[in-house]
Amino acid sequence: MARHLDLEEQEQLDELKHFWNQWGNLITWFLIGVFGAFAAWNGWNYWQRTEAIKASALYDEVERAATAGDAGRVDQAVKDLQDKYGRTAYAQQGSLLAARFFTEQAKPDQATAALKWAAEEAKDEGLQAVARLRLASVLVEGKAYDDALKQLGAMPKEFEALAADRRGDIFKLQGKKEEAKAEYLKAWKGFEAGTEYRGLVEVKLTALGVDVQALKAPAESAKS
Repeated sequence: MARHLDLEEQEQLDELKHFWNQWGNLITWFLIGVFGAFAAWNGWNYWQRTEAIKASALYDEVERAATAGDAGRVDQAVKDLQDKYGRTAYAQQGSLLAARFFTEQAKPDQATAALKWAAEEAKDEGLQAVARLRLASVLVEGKAYDDALKQLGAMPKEFEALAADRRGDIFKLQGKKEEAKAEYLKAWKGFEAGTEYRGLVEVKLTALGVDVQALKAPAESAKS
């Protein structure tokens, strides 16, 4: 009986050896790949968390420097943030924060630089659109109207009305009343009825001789 069991065990061992000789290398490399990918994934997540913590600290430095009114520190901190952690949301938000500070401090060159970086490098579509809108405003202040219009090209849908309103302002400053009317009308249609933005656009249209009440009539009749 014991001999019979020994023979069975030997046969099973032989089958196992045969199986391993045939498939062992493939299984080994598969397991190496799985565990390697798992280790790489953990390493990537750890690196991202570490980068986010460091970027957050630099963003806080931008914020503290801005609160203190220290333009030199703001400039250095935001450049470090962009150079070292440019892929993070902190770099994009820090650039917008620095640009606002520089605008308030009447430093258009630094504001332009920060906004250009955000407009070109921001990974978030919304932050990029905000940067372009603000950059257009800074360029308008410097009378760089054509450059400002370039920033107001194709926009995400939720920013189209704001961009149209800004284009209308630029055309009005250039004395192009018909173009301004056309953009203001786009903005008026894009903003929800009753919102503050739409009210502001209505004032601009009225100043250009547009009968806003006539615009409202078809919209109101369509609802009824």
